Amino acid sequence: MDILKSRSFKFNPIIIILSLLITWFVFAFLVYPNINTLYETFFSTGTFSLETVQKLLKSDRAVRSLINSVVLAVVLVITVNIVGVFLVLSTQYFDIKGAKILKLSYFTTLIYGGVALNLGYKLVYGNNSLLTKLLIDIFPNWNANWFSGMFAVVFVMTFACTSNYILFLSSAIRNIDNQTIEAAKNLGASQMTILRKVVLPTLKPTLFALTILLFLAGLSATSAPLVFGGSKFQTITPMILTFANSSSSKKLATVLALFLGILTIIVLTFMLRSEKKGNYMSISKTKTNLKKQKINSKTVNVIVHVVAYLLFIIYTMPVLAIIIYSFTDSLAITSGVLTFESFTLNNYFLAFSSLAALKPYIISLSYGLSSSFLVVVFCLFCAYLMKKYNNRLTNVLDYFLMIPWFLPSTLIAVGLTMTYNVQQGIVFNQVLTGTIWILLIGYIIVNIPFTLRISKSALYGVNNEIEDAAKNLGANSFYTFIKVILPIIITSIMGVFALNFIGILPDYDLTVFLYHPLYETLGISIMKATGNSAVADTRALNLVYTVILMIINTTILTLVYGRLGFNRGGKGVN
Repeated sequence: MDILKSRSFKFNPIIIILSLLITWFVFAFLVYPNINTLYETFFSTGTFSLETVQKLLKSDRAVRSLINSVVLAVVLVITVNIVGVFLVLSTQYFDIKGAKILKLSYFTTLIYGGVALNLGYKLVYGNNSLLTKLLIDIFPNWNANWFSGMFAVVFVMTFACTSNYILFLSSAIRNIDNQTIEAAKNLGASQMTILRKVVLPTLKPTLFALTILLFLAGLSATSAPLVFGGSKFQTITPMILTFANSSSSKKLATVLALFLGILTIIVLTFMLRSEKKGNYMSISKTKTNLKKQKINSKTVNVIVHVVAYLLFIIYTMPVLAIIIYSFTDSLAITSGVLTFESFTLNNYFLAFSSLAALKPYIISLSYGLSSSFLVVVFCLFCAYLMKKYNNRLTNVLDYFLMIPWFLPSTLIAVGLTMTYNVQQGIVFNQVLTGTIWILLIGYIIVNIPFTLRISKSALYGVNNEIEDAAKNLGANSFYTFIKVILPIIITSIMGVFALNFIGILPDYDLTVFLYHPLYETLGISIMKATGNSAVADTRALNLVYTVILMIINTTILTLVYGRLGFNRGGKGVN
């Protein structure tokens, strides 16, 4: 094999041992559980059977959930792209008054998300919210549960899913060559023509990638449909969760998860093929920094400003609601009525009064730190192998590590729980289902594709001559990597570590399938607080948890994107 032709690899026992561990991990947790899931579903009786599929297709709820998920994904592709592109244009391309303040509001989805974000929107638009009470006062026949069903799910997810646009599309638009825009102006092109034929085509590759991720997010949405969908709008993942919690319906959950996986693969294949056919504009080699464009039309300028500040209100209200209600008593949280007497610090005293109160935070922090660190180390070594030994084996490894991207986290979770609920030789006859370890493994798995892509990009950006110079000075591979290469790529690595960490802390979608009942995470705890039957004190405590979560995430993003140099040189988050 090609990889064995390298003397440095052949006689390097550390690399051989680590490579064997990678092979074991990939087979044990990325390949085998999915194969076993297929076998248990269709060959559990020893012969091939589609009985479970037929039973599922006869279930109106299951079929409706499939249709709802596809519809949700399609609608989100339209709404989120419109909002996401507008956010980036209004803060990075057009000269908008108060753009820095607007940016702070638009960036809030980076510091809280998932169930924490849903909690904020429920405080603003829920049946006991101030807004709902105001609408009932104005319109006596107004339905207190107006914010539910498909409309509510689409509304929340539209504004919740713009984080990647703020991060990656902003970076892409800053890389546009200003000379190209000036040349188009000199040729007499209007602002709309420049935007349509110069700016947006340049952003097309990034938009395509974001659209793929967005469609997958819509297909596998969990927390928003659970909180706001209700019985009116059920999607695939909540339905899988319902079936998985019933011993008699576990196979139905598996088949539904397989349907979701098939849909995901079909969509990804179609989109990736379409992307290859795309014709994208190249950027000039001697580019100048993009200058913000003033909107010439007064009418358009006013409309853009109005929409920008309307979005500012939409993004800001849930954050303010969480902060304000975290300082109120349980009566105010339950009734939605705020008075001066309602405000108190007791919630914060309660949250820090004992280790038991902080337990969900401690558990989530432990999972977040350990899994983020392990997945970064794992992917760094894989990326290093792919760069150093570019051959068929490393190419195959690259494809296998993309499995979590092609399969929804729901199917991955179902596969892990079904496979490792009994002793398996591949994991030394250990039962993992129902232990604290299976959730850690799940977190690592789902974060591999994104972490690997960033790690490869960072490593491939390092000049080979730097590594060769270190070797010529007598440094071995390990010392060269730690002392020479790692300091060069540390900003990218810390960035992906931070994004993984803040994504894991409030996670619910994967956690709900794998967590240990005695070790309840922050996402599970906050999700319980969104229910109408939740105890008022529990809601108050989880509001405090969410505020602390936002503070932690803000601190991490500031440290990583500020001090480590993401803002030096004009790239990254400003």
